[in-house]
Amino acid sequence: MTTSVVEAPAKSTLLPMALAGSMFFILGCITWLNGAITPFLQQMLELTPLQASFIISSFYIAVTIAGIPSAMLIKRVGYKNGMAIGCAVMAASALLYIPAAKLQAIEVFLFAQLLIGVGQTILQTAVNPYVVKMGSEESAAVRVCIMGLLNKFAGVVVPIIFAMVTVAAVAGEGATLSQEQKDAMASSLVAPYIAIAALIFVFAAFAKFSPLPDLVFEDENPNAKGEVREALKHPHLVLGVVGIALYVAVEVIAADTIGSYALAIGIADYSMMTSYTMGCMLIGYAIGIALIPKYMSQQNALVMSGVAGIITVAAVVFGSNDSHVISELLLVPFGGPQLPDPLLCIALLGFANAMVWPAIWPLALKGLGRLTGTASGLLIMGIAGGALGPLLIGVGNAAGLGAQGAYALMIPSYIFILYYAISGHKKTHW
Repeated sequence: MTTSVVEAPAKSTLLPMALAGSMFFILGCITWLNGAITPFLQQMLELTPLQASFIISSFYIAVTIAGIPSAMLIKRVGYKNGMAIGCAVMAASALLYIPAAKLQAIEVFLFAQLLIGVGQTILQTAVNPYVVKMGSEESAAVRVCIMGLLNKFAGVVVPIIFAMVTVAAVAGEGATLSQEQKDAMASSLVAPYIAIAALIFVFAAFAKFSPLPDLVFEDENPNAKGEVREALKHPHLVLGVVGIALYVAVEVIAADTIGSYALAIGIADYSMMTSYTMGCMLIGYAIGIALIPKYMSQQNALVMSGVAGIITVAAVVFGSNDSHVISELLLVPFGGPQLPDPLLCIALLGFANAMVWPAIWPLALKGLGRLTGTASGLLIMGIAGGALGPLLIGVGNAAGLGAQGAYALMIPSYIFILYYAISGHKKTHW
């Protein structure tokens, strides 16, 4: 299956970039809202950490369920229509959070999370190739980085807004809430999710009716299954898919469980903790853009990411919640809050994670030629790793490692990322 861009000659890519940028911002809003909604629901519904981890996992498991159907849908309706459908599914799913809040039923929240994850998968499947193909291949990496910055910027802004417009009843995990407190928390969810649904419907209309170029299929590959089998014969691709899955797992842990950890140690502003992780990730993106490839290769950036991840996880696990050295150095002098070192080390994992995704992709796709499209689809499926990360932390917590010790389970993921950076991406045969 091959694709091409259908566009008028000499037309600027500014409007297509605006469309794609808005889609990536919406993706960021929905994806990184998980870090704020999870501890909020954990508190409101009095969930255990393991039960709370299913809120995040139900969102990411949608990639496994909807990945292949999404690709089939995009093939039938095109990329622009696919973006519109993905947005529409997400907007409709956002409205389900309103009855979920009124009923205060975790089952309805999980169903809404699953459906909004399906919409996100459709949108991801449509917009990623659109960004790559809207201009020259030589400038594709720059466009991807710009989209990534918009996605992560949404991750900084959305948890802060969520914390401002919702009601947190108490500051500590395990505290008993009155029914009035639970009702107040539930009611505070209604207006934000109506606003989210309305905003996404607007972007769905933008994608559908804007006079923009689309990607169309020139022909249909009659041997798609054969291409998958052929692609899987390339070890550096298969190991890259595993690397992407493990990376997304640790990225989601750092961004979406930091709020639950803050709740566990009694931090009042737990809902906005995801913003700290995403802020660190934005800094990592900016440094990566400045240094790669002029001063640092993608491979070396990946090596440094693996090493930084291992060291930072060790600091999380062995740090003291009574120590505030990092915040005294980086936050308090600028009017920021005093926060425990392990909590801020979870946020600093965002910096360690920043360049993993952009570094693995070119290494995994290198030399694949006509198999690049199929290989890209396989790499996208690695996003399903996000479903496993929070569950791993929840299980580790329940198994006796505790809220802090459970983060040690991230270390094998960083070891694999380091292995892939050093030698796995060079493997040409099994």
